Amino acid sequence: MAQAKPISMVRVALTSLAASSIEWYDFFIYGTAAALVFPKLFFAAGLPPAVAQLASFSTFAVGFIARPVGGMVFGHFGDRMGRKKALVAAMLLMGLASTAVGLLPGYAKIGAAAPVILIVLRFLQGLAVGGQWGGAALLAIENAPAHRKGFYGSFAQMGVPAGLIIANFIFLVMGATVAPEAFVAWAWRIPFLMSVLLVGLALYVQLKLEDTPEFKALQEAAEQKEKAEGRVAGGSPILQVLLKHPKEILLAAGSVVANNGTFYIMITYAVAYATKTLHVERPIILLAVMLGALIATPILPITASLSDRFGRRGVFMAGAVLALLWSWPFFMLLDTGAFPLMLLALVGGLTFNNMMYGLQAAMMTEMFSTEFRYSGASLGYQIGSIFGGGFAPIIATALFEKHHTSMAISAYMAVLCAVSLLSVFILTETHRKEDRTAPGA
Repeated sequence: MAQAKPISMVRVALTSLAASSIEWYDFFIYGTAAALVFPKLFFAAGLPPAVAQLASFSTFAVGFIARPVGGMVFGHFGDRMGRKKALVAAMLLMGLASTAVGLLPGYAKIGAAAPVILIVLRFLQGLAVGGQWGGAALLAIENAPAHRKGFYGSFAQMGVPAGLIIANFIFLVMGATVAPEAFVAWAWRIPFLMSVLLVGLALYVQLKLEDTPEFKALQEAAEQKEKAEGRVAGGSPILQVLLKHPKEILLAAGSVVANNGTFYIMITYAVAYATKTLHVERPIILLAVMLGALIATPILPITASLSDRFGRRGVFMAGAVLALLWSWPFFMLLDTGAFPLMLLALVGGLTFNNMMYGLQAAMMTEMFSTEFRYSGASLGYQIGSIFGGGFAPIIATALFEKHHTSMAISAYMAVLCAVSLLSVFILTETHRKEDRTAPGA
């Protein structure tokens, strides 16, 4: 057998970071636009502002509903055909769907077709991100040394704040360089049109990177088994993982609820809340979100490294407890409308969020054996994203409309944190768990 080429973990980690960053950038620019532009552009004039905002956030939620579907589709092919091929396909789909959003005419030009097409494109975005996360995470984790899987897995996780920072920076530049009327008319489209860059990165991954050693070992074991038994191995990885590990999938989903739900309240709902309820200028809140994400980002690799030494569960649960306690100070500080205090609210919230999120890729992939790892980890993550982030801006909007106080949203954030805390408490420790690569193990 030919000698394997040496793996450059620096190149693998940076590629995982780049793929995740651009993919999440595409996903986040939709959330920012849904808060700032889409209520006026893609829905009928004359709708009450709160109704238009809810409708806009509903299209945002469609992407989360599609994410488990994407996890199943891309998970199947990722476990059958390879991590690299599935990741490349997901990046191509995201790049093309996001670019199409930037070309979509508004309600004034094509009527009801505008929100319908918008929903279809958002669904495609959801399919793509549902498949991308597993591919980017496994690209790093399955190439990493056993004692550094948490650290290298955090590079895929760092794509989230990187994508958010890039998205908000571009919207800030657009808002600062064009008049408000021009921003609504055409400038908001530029961030979406820039998504075509993801197509180029997909081609780089396809041409320059090999699949992971663990997947190659799985393929070799499967081929040997086929030769010995004289038949082709069959069965769906999704069905296998659902039958063998339903508890792990549910607990994995539960672990996602807190960091996903509170994150989207902080970076999507808070933008709409600050501009429309607190009457904070749009550039101020966007800058606060961007700086908050930037300051909190180093927590991702730091806590992931700590989980490599001390285990995943303890570090995660510490983050969940702190995030739960911060739920009330977050809105108390945000409600002041003062930039330093709003920034403090976001730095605290995103820091505690990142304590959970940084190690999550390693924790969730370690829960499943190689044969259906892409499927299991992706499905758990994306199911949790529906009940966490997908409906969080809608629920937060509805809670404020009913109770007229942000404390109701704080209570909702605390409940999300409690769900994840309990889920990870029930989980067994995955740190340094012996991997099983043989089919049927």
